[in-house]
Amino acid sequence: MSSQTITVIKGDGIGPSIVEAAIQVLDKVGCNFNYEYVEAGLTALETTGELLPQATLDAIARNKITLKGPLTTPVGEGFTSINVTLRKKFNLYSNVRPVISFKGTKARYENIDIITVRENTEGMYSGAGQVVKNEGELAEAMSVVTREGSERIVEFAFELARREKRKKVTIVHKANILKSTSGLFLKTAREVALRYPDIQASEMIVDNACMQLVMNPQQFDVIVTTNLFGDILSDLCAGLVGGLGMAPGANIGKDCAIFEAVHGSAPDIAGKNLANPSSVILASIQMLEYLGMKDKAEKILAALTDVIASGDRTTRDLGGSHGTTDFTAAMLERL
Repeated sequence: MSSQTITVIKGDGIGPSIVEAAIQVLDKVGCNFNYEYVEAGLTALETTGELLPQATLDAIARNKITLKGPLTTPVGEGFTSINVTLRKKFNLYSNVRPVISFKGTKARYENIDIITVRENTEGMYSGAGQVVKNEGELAEAMSVVTREGSERIVEFAFELARREKRKKVTIVHKANILKSTSGLFLKTAREVALRYPDIQASEMIVDNACMQLVMNPQQFDVIVTTNLFGDILSDLCAGLVGGLGMAPGANIGKDCAIFEAVHGSAPDIAGKNLANPSSVILASIQMLEYLGMKDKAEKILAALTDVIASGDRTTRDLGGSHGTTDFTAAMLERL
């Protein structure tokens, strides 16, 4: 059997150093992957004149699995978000954002274990009808929600819950006000939920969900919601466990998946050996689970858990005083 080739986008800012840490971890645990390195973001813009070169798109399509560091989309008109472009190009309709509590972090809560499943291609981020009119006095944006898009994301969430032996899926919406778009999502979600009698389904309006996540986050298991709400709620969930440095993300389509650190490129600390690589290491764990390599995923998670809990060579955001390379060395010693 030939070994799996992973497309690797190191990314901008701290991206190259934290992605390199994750690859060292994957190699140490014996994954035997081949890696095809390609560029995107500011790095690609400087060398090719494009944020997303065709060679990068070709590699993602060819290898099906991509590990990605943080990318910088320049601010201003004329630059479309690279992440949004990738999601639409490869129809990566499901954004999966797990958060779990680690002992040793500065998190406000313990025993958090929540997966947010966010619809990734529709809603307010569909790219439909964003216009500025009347010489900049009026702006409009259109939200597009389809039955097909709603059904497949809710099915994905319930299948994930069943596969991971989780007990509850919370459907988050705003159908009381957004009766067309959020209403269609909720109506479709209710129909899908009936097909999964073994999984408890609950519904929650998005503003209440924000409050409940802060007041009693342990009540949540799997959350499924539309694009904009999922974007906001998944970052809120990351805040429960210590911030975006502890939060990975997976963008999954029918036959292609991109696994990523969800935080920014942090140019202020780039090249200073200060960054916490946990987010992209956790994204690598998601990637291994997707590939059916659960034993290796569990081994890496156990090592990461022990490094953080013991405070062995942890980075500043985790209360330590060490850098990326020391943190990675502590991980490698445990594998």
